[in-house]
Amino acid sequence: MNSSGNNQIEVLFEDNHLLVVNKPALLPTMGVKAGDDSLYRRAAEYLKIKYNKPGNVYVGIVSRLDAHTTGAIVLARTSKAASRLSDQLRRGTIEKRYLALIPAGLSPANATLTDRLVKNESLHRMQVVPENAAPVPNEKAAVLSYQTIAENGQHQVLDVDLQTGRKHQIRVQLENSGFPIWGDRKYGSRHRFPAGIALHCRSLSFLHPTKKVVQSVNIAPPAYWPTANLKKLESFLQDQ
Repeated sequence: MNSSGNNQIEVLFEDNHLLVVNKPALLPTMGVKAGDDSLYRRAAEYLKIKYNKPGNVYVGIVSRLDAHTTGAIVLARTSKAASRLSDQLRRGTIEKRYLALIPAGLSPANATLTDRLVKNESLHRMQVVPENAAPVPNEKAAVLSYQTIAENGQHQVLDVDLQTGRKHQIRVQLENSGFPIWGDRKYGSRHRFPAGIALHCRSLSFLHPTKKVVQSVNIAPPAYWPTANLKKLESFLQDQ
């Protein structure tokens, strides 16, 4: 782990064009008030100190992770990299895989969820449009596939392949299935979690913006996840 002042940033991959980091829980990616902490500010400070930059440094935010979510996120160090990664994101060629910890009992164990999402402005959250409802202004299709990789009497861990990138998509779709993410009070969970919610971006795979080779990173969930009681999860992570 590399330190940036009093704040820390865990670098998973770095070169002249990219900075891939492991975002901790409760840290916004960007868009905070002046003086508040964010991943963007930590990354900028880290690069400024490491490379002894006298002025501002470039950090391009290509996509975001919710503040409560942990895991891998790619940042661009050049405008060229930001443009090319953004194009990949629009075309859906950046592969993101998530781990989601939910209450045990979701069936079937492996499935694809397809829903229509819309923002509820009064509640400041996303919601699923009822299946037989008429089209709603600004609704967007949301598709994800999941497979159960570990389960005990209390927890079930899903490996989630996010096929569309909607705001809070995994959170609201799992809530709609009756199994909200552990610790996600905003989307129906009644369970406490040590930090943030039990949603973790475990892997990223994309085409390097200049080398034109596939760049992949993997990162295990935080140590406070209950992996000790989920032996299959430990085996799954070791194989990644």
